[in-house]
Amino acid sequence: MTAMHPKRPTEIFGLFAATTVLPGVGPKLAGILEKRVGAHVIDLLRHLPVGLIDRRARPALDDVVDGSIATFEVLVVKHDRPPPGTRRPWRVIAENETGRLEIIFFHARDDYVARALPAGERRIVSGRVEIRQGRAQMAHPDHIVDPDNSAEMPLIEPVYPLTAGLTPKMLRRAIDGALTRLPDLREWIPNTVMSERNWPDFATAMRDVHHPRTADDLLPQTPMRSRLAFDELLANQLALALVRHAAAEAMPGRRFGGTGALTAALLDSLPFTLTGAQQRAIEEIRADQQADTRMLRMLQGDVGSGKTLVALFAMLHAVETGAQAALLAPTEILARQHHVTINAFLAPLGMQARLLLGQGRGGARGGARKAVINELADGTAQIVIGTHALISEGVSYHDLGLAVVDEQHRFGVRQRILLGQKGHGVDVIVMTATPIPRSLAMTAYGDLNQSRLDEKPAGRLPIDTRALPLDRLADVVNRLRAALAGGRRAYWICPLVEESEKIDVAAAEDRHAALSQALPDIDVALAHGKMKTADRDDAMQRFRSGAAQLLVATTVVEVGVDVPEASVIIIEHAERFGLAQLHQLRGRVGRSDTASSCLLLYQGPLSETATARLDVMRETNDGFVIAERDLELRGPGEFLGQRQSGVPEFILADLAAHQDLLALAREVARDMIGPDNQPVDRAQCDLLLSLFERDSAVRFLASG
Repeated sequence: MTAMHPKRPTEIFGLFAATTVLPGVGPKLAGILEKRVGAHVIDLLRHLPVGLIDRRARPALDDVVDGSIATFEVLVVKHDRPPPGTRRPWRVIAENETGRLEIIFFHARDDYVARALPAGERRIVSGRVEIRQGRAQMAHPDHIVDPDNSAEMPLIEPVYPLTAGLTPKMLRRAIDGALTRLPDLREWIPNTVMSERNWPDFATAMRDVHHPRTADDLLPQTPMRSRLAFDELLANQLALALVRHAAAEAMPGRRFGGTGALTAALLDSLPFTLTGAQQRAIEEIRADQQADTRMLRMLQGDVGSGKTLVALFAMLHAVETGAQAALLAPTEILARQHHVTINAFLAPLGMQARLLLGQGRGGARGGARKAVINELADGTAQIVIGTHALISEGVSYHDLGLAVVDEQHRFGVRQRILLGQKGHGVDVIVMTATPIPRSLAMTAYGDLNQSRLDEKPAGRLPIDTRALPLDRLADVVNRLRAALAGGRRAYWICPLVEESEKIDVAAAEDRHAALSQALPDIDVALAHGKMKTADRDDAMQRFRSGAAQLLVATTVVEVGVDVPEASVIIIEHAERFGLAQLHQLRGRVGRSDTASSCLLLYQGPLSETATARLDVMRETNDGFVIAERDLELRGPGEFLGQRQSGVPEFILADLAAHQDLLALAREVARDMIGPDNQPVDRAQCDLLLSLFERDSAVRFLASG
C-alpha cells in the first residue's frame, strides 16, 4: 500500500485512506481491489460504471423473455435439496399468480438457501431468467429481498468492470462506502465555465456518475462526466505548466554552438540519404541546442524511422562544443543494442561510445565499469549509453550537455529530470517509438516540444498483414515450416506467460513445447518476463545470431529487439492486444529490404472493437494513423499504457471524447498561474494537484 502523502491537504486525507476502511473490505478483498481498481478510496470513486441493469421489468412468469433480466415477487413453495455428495443443483420451487419459477443454486450452502428463501414465505427475486424445457429458471439471483424491505433492491443498477474474485455486490458496497467519504471541496473551476457548461460541483458529479438513471448517463459528454474529465485534464495541464516553469528556473539553459565538423563527417559517412523528416528533426533540434533556453523536446517516430540516428546528430553537436552526451535506455538489451548501432555509425569518425549498465551486469564489470565511470568524470568519455546506472548517485559527468531518454513511456518525469540535473543547462530529448496522437501529446507531454518522424527510410517495404482464425492453426504451422526451411527467421508472440483463470489464452511455455515438437528440425528459442535475465538474454542472442530460427516470446520483444533478418511475425490471440501494441510488435519485422509478413491469429467471435483493430492493422502501416484510430477505439485513458500494472495515465478523461476540453483546460491552468509563474491561489492548486495525484513531479522540481 502507498504511504500517506506528507503534504496532502487535510480535507482529502480520507479519500487516500486504504480501502480496508470501507464496510465489507478486509485484507483479502483489498488485495483484489488493488489489482483491478487501486489501493485507496479515491481509486474506487474513479472506477466508473460502463453499463446499466434495469430491474424494473416485472413480466408474467408465463410470458418471460429468455435471457432477460426480470424481477418477480413469488411465494416459496418447496426446496428440492440435492442428496449429500452429489453434484446436483439445489432447486427452489416458487410461484405467483402468473406462473412458476425454479430458482437454481450450484454448490449451495444449506444455511444460506434456507435462510434466504424460507418455504411458505414471499420474496422478491431479481436476476437473469432462462427458459429450460418450457420452464422459467433463475440461477443464483442477483437480489433476494423480503417484500417488507423492497426499497433495499436497486431498480437501476450500474455495471462496473470486474476481475476474478470480485463480485458486483462486493464492489457496489465498497463504492457506496467510498461515496459517503466525499468531502465538499472549494471550487477550482471558474464560475463562468461552471455556468456555461452547466456543470455540478465535484462531489455532486462524483455521486451522480455512480448513480446513472439511463443509458445516456453513461456517455462521456454528460455534465457530470465532462466535469470530472475536465478536472483531471486541468490538474494535468496545471502540473505541466508548473513543471515547465520550475524546470526553467531550476535548470536554466545554455547555448551549444557546435562547429559542424563531427555532424558533417557523420553525414558524409552515411551510405544512404536522410529522409526529409529526419532532416527536419535534426534542424529543429539544432535550433534548440543553439538557443539560450534549455531544450525539452520529444522525438516521435515509428520503429525503423531513424530516431537513433537523429539523436546521434544531436549528441555529436553537443560533443563539438566540448560537452558530453548520454543516452538512457529502459532495458539492458536496448542499451546494448543502441551501443552497437551507434558505434557502427561512429567507427568511420574514429570515435567510440561507452556502455554503462547496473552493478555487476554485462558490458562493463568491476574494473571496466569503474573505468567508464572515471572517464565520464574526467571527460574522456564523450558519449555514453546505459540504463538507470547513468542517473545513479555514484555517476558524475565532467560536462553533460545533452541527455537522450529512449522509450519515454517507460520512465517518469523524475528520471528525465534526474538525468538533466547531472550537468549544467542540460538539453533533453525524449524518444518514443509509440506514435502519439496530437491531443494526447498535449496532455501527457505538454512540457515538451514535438518533432515527428513520419517517413520511412528508402527501401523499406510495407509489411504484408493478414488475419486468420485460430482454428487454422495447423495451416499456419505448415506455412511457418516452409518459411523457416527457406532460411527465414520468425517471431511467435503469445499474450501471457501462464494460463489465466479468466481468459483462455495460449501460454508461451506451452506454445514453445508444441512448436518444438511440430518443428523438430528447428531450434526454437523461448523468451518471457519470468525467465532469469541471463536465460532470456541467451535466448535472444541465439535468435539474433541465427542459431535459433524461431523465437516464441511474450511482449518482452515489444521494445528492444532488433533482428533485421527476422521477416515473419505471428501474433496469437491478436484480439487481446490494443492497436498500439500490435503495431509495436509488428515493428519487430520489416527492418530490412526483405519482404516481411505479419499474421494476426484471433479467436472468434470477435467484438466490434477487436474487428476494427484488426481491420486497421491490415489497412495501414502508418503509426500516426494507427495512433489516432487507437485513441478512437480505446476506452478512457488506456492509450499511454500503464505507469505500473493497472494504473492508467488518464482515468476519467477520454481524450477521444473530451478533446474539446483540452484547450479550455490549458487556458484555465494558465489563468491559475500568476505573472511570477507561481499559483495565484496556492491552496487551491495544491488541492487539485493532490486530488488527481499530479503533485509529485511538481513537488520534486520545486525542491530542486
